[in-house]
Amino acid sequence: MVVQKLRQRFPEAILDFTMAVDLPTVTVDPAVVLDLARYVKEQLGFKLPVLATGTDLKDCIEATWHVLNMGTGEFLAFKARLDHTRPRIASLTPVWSGMDWHEREAFDLLGIFFEDHPDLRRILLPDDWEGHPLRKDYTAID
Repeated sequence: MVVQKLRQRFPEAILDFTMAVDLPTVTVDPAVVLDLARYVKEQLGFKLPVLATGTDLKDCIEATWHVLNMGTGEFLAFKARLDHTRPRIASLTPVWSGMDWHEREAFDLLGIFFEDHPDLRRILLPDDWEGHPLRKDYTAID
């Protein structure tokens, strides 16, 4: 099982595991997300990036990635909880270039700063837009 392999390789960094229907989801220490992504792609065969997104949980921002192993048909999700006031995490575009626009959208709408992203700028909203509309503390101006 994928989660067992992740626990063996990253014993201190796997903070939680849930199974949502047929989607194994691991919560990881943000400090290892880039190494974990490389391992998942290179050693476990999850070569297709599907989605990167974020969620405002009020006390933190959660960054989540979904990937697919096309050989086995397995999906995997992994997520990291980030500081709400300054959410920062490594970009996974060096591992999966297809995460580029997904991370830009999470940056634009939630304010997640993806370190070392090759082109981190707004993708949906105008450059002069203030704030991040998917944050729970966002207030629309009339």
